[in-house]
Amino acid sequence: MNTLTKRAYVLLGIIAAFLVGLVLLAVSFFLHGGTWATSRANGHLYSGGQITNAGRILDRNGVVLAQSVNGKRKFHSDAEMRKATLHAVGDQYGYIACGAHTVCRDTLIGYNRVEGIFRLVSEGEGNDITLTIDAKLNKLAYQALSGRKGCVGVYNYKTGEILCNVSAPSYDPTNKPADIETNSKYEGVYLNRLLNGLFTPGSTFKLVTSTCAIDNIPDIGSRTFSCSGSFTAPGGGKVICNGRHGTVSFGKALTKSCNSAFSAIGIELGRDKLTKTVNALGLCESYNVSGVRTAKGRFDLSKAAAIDVGWAAIGQYTTLMNPLNMMMLAGAIAGGGATPIPYFVRSTISDTVGSLKTTNRMSAQTAATLRSMMRDNVVNNYGDQKFPGMSFGGKTGTAQMNGEKSHAWFVGASMDANFPYAIVVVVQNGGGGSDVAVPIASKVMKALKG
Repeated sequence: MNTLTKRAYVLLGIIAAFLVGLVLLAVSFFLHGGTWATSRANGHLYSGGQITNAGRILDRNGVVLAQSVNGKRKFHSDAEMRKATLHAVGDQYGYIACGAHTVCRDTLIGYNRVEGIFRLVSEGEGNDITLTIDAKLNKLAYQALSGRKGCVGVYNYKTGEILCNVSAPSYDPTNKPADIETNSKYEGVYLNRLLNGLFTPGSTFKLVTSTCAIDNIPDIGSRTFSCSGSFTAPGGGKVICNGRHGTVSFGKALTKSCNSAFSAIGIELGRDKLTKTVNALGLCESYNVSGVRTAKGRFDLSKAAAIDVGWAAIGQYTTLMNPLNMMMLAGAIAGGGATPIPYFVRSTISDTVGSLKTTNRMSAQTAATLRSMMRDNVVNNYGDQKFPGMSFGGKTGTAQMNGEKSHAWFVGASMDANFPYAIVVVVQNGGGGSDVAVPIASKVMKALKG
């Protein structure tokens, strides 16, 4: 092979490598152009590390929660509103990774693959984002938490729209506390506890055990259980109950939140059936909620003894649940067994961002039985006057924590098809679910009802 031929092959190789690189660059630009455009090195968007130019962020009623004015990012004038909506709106620096400022930044700056950010540079305008949240409802929920750590979520179990997306602690994005990194009251402040938190669920998990029992024990509806204040598991070990309930039916065991009955039911069902139900209900799945991946629940009975299964059946042992997943469970029960995946970004200037994908969680018959049980729980335990005119059903949880105060939970939903809303309340180390979480849920749902 002469020298000229060799040089030709080398040149062809260089050209081929160049073309391959060009194709890879084009593909990468197509996939990641928006990320490149929103780099903090882009002086058209950022100044001093904070976003300055972008479209408006509005709530479902058109309330402007964030906007750019004269090259500066401005938030709502009400400080409490800013704190209440922080985890849905996000901040100008990007510390709140689950907020619209971060997950919708491409849209906010008006990026497209043809013009890049030309419109923002030339006209000073990006695209507006409309959220599904009701800012006033978020403020009320945030205030109801009264400075305690936790979260409140409300969504429409027919459409998937999240109306309340509140996580605490929070802070004012226009006046970030100087001690936010060192003061324990801000622990986990960047985390959205509704979407990304994991908590011991306590007795709210009895809805899961109830689902498993309805599907696997044919005569569960006619069974009775004896409670003398504790339950002794086969092989030893006791589960302590919250009372001495005597003889109770399956339904009354849920209303009384009887640990003795549900521990016995859980042990009878066994590890495999309980695990299968948890997985079928999607409680250990991560969902894409408007671009935010939610935390997966944790339920592992692989090394559990009988007594451990008893504790797991009442939401203790090593069980951890994500609040949004538990809210979806309540929504699925109220909705006949299925529910859309929730979302909090409703629309941009040109398209819909929310997901309407439906997850099937249980049979319609099982859901109907659970609706009746949850409804009885509100009527005969918490008090129907707390949720007037809503045909409401729910379940509290008081999740015991080693050496710490219990987590207070409430999950519930309206059984009225004309008011299709489900709620979750978690107050971290807040105490009893009935005493702490139910009043918050009542206040929020009454405000929503109007």
